[in-house]
Amino acid sequence: MTALSSCLRKALLADAVVSGAASLAMIAGADFTYDLLGLPSALLFWAGVASITFVTLLAMMVRAGRAPGSLIVAVIVTHLAWVAGSLFAAFGPAFAPSLLGQVFVVKQAAIVGVFAQLQIVGLRRAGATA
Repeated sequence: MTALSSCLRKALLADAVVSGAASLAMIAGADFTYDLLGLPSALLFWAGVASITFVTLLAMMVRAGRAPGSLIVAVIVTHLAWVAGSLFAAFGPAFAPSLLGQVFVVKQAAIVGVFAQLQIVGLRRAGATA
């Protein structure tokens, strides 16, 4: 088990708060954003629902103050997969988001990427102090 460094704990907590708010917004706003973003309502809704479990995991890790290193790595890998999937949703052939939809998806992907980077730094610091 890896004790969470202060940096890692703060990164996970901020991630949980921001991701939790985004999840609720996606769930609540899924039906209202199609015309604006050009993204399927079901995509936004189910992405929000799926994120709730992830947010719960983050909160549990922060509360415990420690987590297996492999779990922290899995969180980081999940973030990187989310970024890749988001870019595919924004620019790939599966969806046709509006320009505003593309901006929305790229911005949230960038935020997720920042959380991944902060967690990498925090994990390294936790390893350095162990």
